[in-house]
Amino acid sequence: MYLKQLSLLNYKNISDKSFDFDEKVNCFVGKNGKGKTNILDAIFHLSYGKSYFNPLAVQNIKHEEEFFLIDGTFSKYDKEEKIACSLKRGQKKVLKRNNKIYDKLSDHVGFIPLVIISPSDTNLISEGSDVRRKFIDSVISTLDNSYLNELIQYNKLIAQRNALLKYFALNQSFDIDTLSIYNEQIIPIGTNIFEKRKEFLESFIPIFQKYYQLITDNAENVQLVYSSNLFENTLAELLSNNINKDRALQYTSVGIHKDDLSFEIDNFPIKKFGSQGQQKSFLIALKLAQFDFIKQQSGVLPILLFDDIFDKLDESRVQKIVTMVNDEVFGQIFISDTHVERTEAIIKSTHQSYAIFQL
Repeated sequence: MYLKQLSLLNYKNISDKSFDFDEKVNCFVGKNGKGKTNILDAIFHLSYGKSYFNPLAVQNIKHEEEFFLIDGTFSKYDKEEKIACSLKRGQKKVLKRNNKIYDKLSDHVGFIPLVIISPSDTNLISEGSDVRRKFIDSVISTLDNSYLNELIQYNKLIAQRNALLKYFALNQSFDIDTLSIYNEQIIPIGTNIFEKRKEFLESFIPIFQKYYQLITDNAENVQLVYSSNLFENTLAELLSNNINKDRALQYTSVGIHKDDLSFEIDNFPIKKFGSQGQQKSFLIALKLAQFDFIKQQSGVLPILLFDDIFDKLDESRVQKIVTMVNDEVFGQIFISDTHVERTEAIIKSTHQSYAIFQL
C-alpha cells in the first residue's frame, strides 16, 4: 500500500499544493515554518480522520479561510482508493472514500494503516496516563473496529454516569437503581476492553523490546508495565466498593479509563532515570513496534511518517532505518528534515528510489 498523490487546500499554512509521490522514500526539506510537518499531518489526517498535532479540527483551517480540503489517492491491493477529508467552519467534518461519505469517522480507522514518529511523541513520557492509554487504543483500534466502537460507547456511558453523580450532589439526592442501570452497561464493555488491552500488550511488548535492542545495540533492558485496578478486582466490585468515593468526587474514580502504561528502563521509570538519548530510543522503538505489530496482524505494510527525523536519530541510525525499506521491512516512508544535502546523501546511499520536495 502506498500514497500516490496528495492535494491540499487551505490546510494550516498551506494555501494550495499538490504532490506526486515515489512508492518508496519521499523527503520534505526546507527551513522551519515552511509546512513540512503540516504535509505529514495531512497524510495522517487521511488515515485517522483527524490531525495528529491539533485535536481542534477548526484550527486546521488556514487563517482567514472558510474551509480546508485534503485529497489523497492511495494504491491498496493494486486498487486505487481516493480518500478526501474536508471541513467548513460551523459544519461537521466530512470524510469520503471514493466519493462516498462515511456515516461515522470511526468506520474509516484502520483502512489506511499508518504510523507517525514525531518530536511531539515525548508527551508519551512527560504527560499523564491519558496520552499512553490513547497510544494503546490507537494501535488496537487500527486492527479492531469493534474495539474502537466499544471504547466510544464506554466513554459515553462514563460521561453519563458522571453527569448523574453531579446531579445527585447538586440536588442532594441519590438513587442507586438509576446508577445501577449505567453500571450494568459499563461492566461488560469495560471488562472486554481490559481483556483486549491485556492481550495486545502480551504480544506487543516482546516486539517493542526487540526494536529497542536493535536501535541501541543491546544497551539496556526496557519494559512496558500495564497498570489497571482490574487486575485486583472485577469492574463490578470496583464500582460497588467505590460508590461513596464517587459520590464525594462527583465522577467515576475507577475503571479502564484510569489504566496506565509505565515506561521503564532497568526497572526504573524512564521519565526520571532515562537520559534524553535513551528516551528518544525508547519512543522510536515504541513506534517501530507499532508499525511491526500492525503489519503482522493486518498483512499490510503501513505508511511510515518520520517528522524531523534527525531530532531523534543520528545519521548512522537514520541510514539503518531507511535501509530497512530495501529489505521490505518498511513500505513507503515520508521524511521531513531541514537539510537537503544531509537527507539526500543518506537516501542515495541506500540505492532506493526516492523523491525530494524542497519547500
